[in-house]
Amino acid sequence: MTAAVCIVALVENTAAGPDVLAEHGLSFWLDSSDGRVLFDTGQGRVLFTNALKLGVHLEHTDAIVLSHGHYDHTGGLGDALRSSLRPPVFAHRDAFLPRYVRQGDGSFRSVGMPFWTEQALADHTRQYVRVEGPRDVVGPFRVTGPVPRECEFETDGGGFFLDQAGRRGDPLNDDQALFFEADGGLVVVLGCAHSGVVNTLRYVRRLGGDKPIRAVLGGMHLHSVSQERLERTVAAFRELGVVELWPAHCTGPVAWARLRREFGQACHPCPVGTIVEFKTP
Repeated sequence: MTAAVCIVALVENTAAGPDVLAEHGLSFWLDSSDGRVLFDTGQGRVLFTNALKLGVHLEHTDAIVLSHGHYDHTGGLGDALRSSLRPPVFAHRDAFLPRYVRQGDGSFRSVGMPFWTEQALADHTRQYVRVEGPRDVVGPFRVTGPVPRECEFETDGGGFFLDQAGRRGDPLNDDQALFFEADGGLVVVLGCAHSGVVNTLRYVRRLGGDKPIRAVLGGMHLHSVSQERLERTVAAFRELGVVELWPAHCTGPVAWARLRREFGQACHPCPVGTIVEFKTP
């Protein structure tokens, strides 16, 4: 029997069909014969419902990975933990910091991990795994840990802070990605890529023995970047050997359209209900 990894989009800003629900956020289910991972949990309002509709058994979760500490990726952690057998949770320690974003009117809004998520983590998990660097999760799945910021044209975009007065900028050091090896190269799953999507893919390629990037799924945080940065990002994707893309969440419609123009049918929508399978070595 051929080994494979199946990825299901459980939470995303859009939904495919009337039977599943959308919310601003992201969550992927990754299923292999050697282990199952829940990557991010959305805000928490639709995760459990969508999992039931899509036939995903959260009670079989072997590990939960949090890409970073924002509410739209961590709010469903309580439901995920209560629905499963207390799996370990992999996250950077900064994921638990208070976080704020500056809004258009100059005010600040909390975007950090909800208090009920932190409480659920204390009450319903056997193990919190503090991620400080690259490490194995379960089966074929690995996480990057903090991503080096080396790409000269990428920034986190600013606007994020560690205090409600906007005095302390948030470097988002907790940002990480998940990856695994598939036939034809590496598959990378992103939360928001606050470290920069090119930084992230270059780092994954380095960690993966310089294999090409077979596919990228998730949020690329390109929704408000300049046209110049977008073009340089597209060129970097080509340089990295990217074959297929499932841009989602914070990628943005302009960036999605540009990637679709560049990659054609190999750039796919990624609403809730998307199911992708990759054969693995």
